Amino acid sequence: MTVKQLSMPELVDACLELGVPGVGLWREPVQSYGLDATAKLVRDAGLAVTTLCRGGFFTALDPAERARALDDNRRAVDEAATLGTDTLVLVSGGLPAGSKDLHGARERIADALGELGPYAEERGVRLAIEPLHPMFASDRCVVSTLTQALDLAERFPAQQVGVTVDTYHIWWDDRAPAQIARAGAGGRIHTFQLADWTTPLPEGVLNGRGQIGDGAIDMREWKAYVEAAGYTGPIEVELFNDGLWARDGREVLAETAARFVEHVFP
Repeated sequence: MTVKQLSMPELVDACLELGVPGVGLWREPVQSYGLDATAKLVRDAGLAVTTLCRGGFFTALDPAERARALDDNRRAVDEAATLGTDTLVLVSGGLPAGSKDLHGARERIADALGELGPYAEERGVRLAIEPLHPMFASDRCVVSTLTQALDLAERFPAQQVGVTVDTYHIWWDDRAPAQIARAGAGGRIHTFQLADWTTPLPEGVLNGRGQIGDGAIDMREWKAYVEAAGYTGPIEVELFNDGLWARDGREVLAETAARFVEHVFP
């Protein structure tokens, strides 16, 4: 999504040209290009698919809507397995229309994880709950902190359910470093993602993720936390940014790779 303006073949070519070894994919572009075609394209190029995004949206009250969401998540698990990634990132869902019941919404997420966890494990896929910044709690994700995400995940085996650590969503939380250690001790850090925090936020806030180095987040600090917790997996950069999407995609990817080297590693 950082360079969603690139077609799937263009993305693969640009990654190979820059020496980027893996790519986190989103379901919509994969479905547009074709699931099997994408899997073959990436596999033939020697790229790893680090994660698939996204599953989730478990908080509906209507039984039929809830059943549809579970069916869609089973398809997402199957897609992840076909693409060769072991991690499906979950955005859990916001409050249903007219509801003010955060507790009930979070319990419905737990119910869904109880159904999906064994299904995913059978297919070699882990579910990674991503806490989103509290500004998204009403409409997108009622899981706002790593504490809340781990409280949900720890009801299930680590090989079924873990968490996504995303700097954009947790950098403000002084409890997050201890929760990263908690997640690492339980083998539940399933992916680590980077985006910077820049202000003012755009209207609608969703596409406000800043390029690495442009904002307030110390990327090396957060990398140190996950490494101290034992995480050795891929590090993804996930930027939703209209300004970046309006530019040449290869240029943006090259810039992102250079910023990654500059701001993430000593």
